[in-house]
Amino acid sequence: MNKILLKIRKKILRKIDTHPYTKHQADCFYQKAIEKNIHNLPPIPPKDLDLVERLKKEGVVITTLEKLKITSTPEMIESAQKLIPQISQHIFFQPNQIVTHASPQQIMAYPKIFLWGLEQRLLNIIEHFIGLPVAYQGAYFRRDIANGIEVGSRLWHIDQEDRKILKIIIYLHDVSEDHGPFQYIPKPFTSKIAQCLKYTSGYIQDKIMQGVISSSIYKSCTGIAGTVIIADTANIFHRGKPPIVSDRFTIFFDYTTRRHKQVLYGTPTLAYNDLRLLSKNLSEAQKKCIFW
Repeated sequence: MNKILLKIRKKILRKIDTHPYTKHQADCFYQKAIEKNIHNLPPIPPKDLDLVERLKKEGVVITTLEKLKITSTPEMIESAQKLIPQISQHIFFQPNQIVTHASPQQIMAYPKIFLWGLEQRLLNIIEHFIGLPVAYQGAYFRRDIANGIEVGSRLWHIDQEDRKILKIIIYLHDVSEDHGPFQYIPKPFTSKIAQCLKYTSGYIQDKIMQGVISSSIYKSCTGIAGTVIIADTANIFHRGKPPIVSDRFTIFFDYTTRRHKQVLYGTPTLAYNDLRLLSKNLSEAQKKCIFW
């Protein structure tokens, strides 16, 4: 399917999804699924439950790798540090290019990065937040280019693929206001802005956003290397502030439900055969998060 047909199909599906009758039916089905799964949620310790509750209230939780204490973190960070210079060597600048990603081959060369996102404790936290079985959409190793350009994900937007989308973002170096921090607008303000702008999808320029709300409301997630941002990007306006001083290196881990709204949204980071190779030593529960 070529890009034009794919775009047309996606537009048609979005129109169907937003039709009042279809939306009502989908909402009823979704709520019943949430209620049915509540008895199947895995047990989690109080500190993780507190993280979930904070995430539901604010839309974003900022922590660190040290505080999370995920078992495989040292191996993941070691792999990430080895991959950083390889991304630097294989970048080709294009007009308005704002980011380059590690290739599937590079991710396969450092599998600890992808596999970190399947740590069972993380999946348990995410399922408690989402309320339904988790679909792991993959890991994105990013180099955001320090050129100050405001396009694409550097504009304000709300992700549309599911009712709840969780992104875990790890900073691989210190990120200040001039290094392109993740920015968001808290949930209570997001809903009001969406109503004011009659927002349904797409990107909003910062000058338009500032015409609706003061920039003092913006939250910039600055932090040292190892800072972790956990964000429900389907329910908050957010963007990557354009880096100015130097390029920003991060890893994004993406999660949705297994019955997300956008049919065309899948695991785009790796091919099926690559996923099969990576899943050899995974538990059945972990495998279900990538083969759903």
